[in-house]
Amino acid sequence: MTSPSRAEGPTEPQLASAASTFGLLSSPARLHVLWLAAQGDYDVTTLAGRAGINVATMSQHLTKLRLAGLIRARREGRHHIYTVDDPHILTLLQQIFAHIAPDGSLAPDPPLGNANS
Repeated sequence: MTSPSRAEGPTEPQLASAASTFGLLSSPARLHVLWLAAQGDYDVTTLAGRAGINVATMSQHLTKLRLAGLIRARREGRHHIYTVDDPHILTLLQQIFAHIAPDGSLAPDPPLGNANS
């Protein structure tokens, strides 16, 4: 995927797609599901247990995330196994939670400058 130059800015389709993605992730439950799936490969029952929601609700969240291309599913026997393997999504998750402290406040920015200052 090519990135727009700073002068051009993002295209209308890029803005619409980004807004749609962030809209999907505005649900704390879906954001939690995405984070869990980024930690390893799990079936719907395991993800539901870890997230503390019922299997039917988890299935709905997984379907939305999969259709948006944020999560992948593969079949293993009778089960679907879900994971996040897109490095862009993994980086996005890492950046989100690096920016927000455990208490929900914004985390302080790291100091600027070099170590020799």
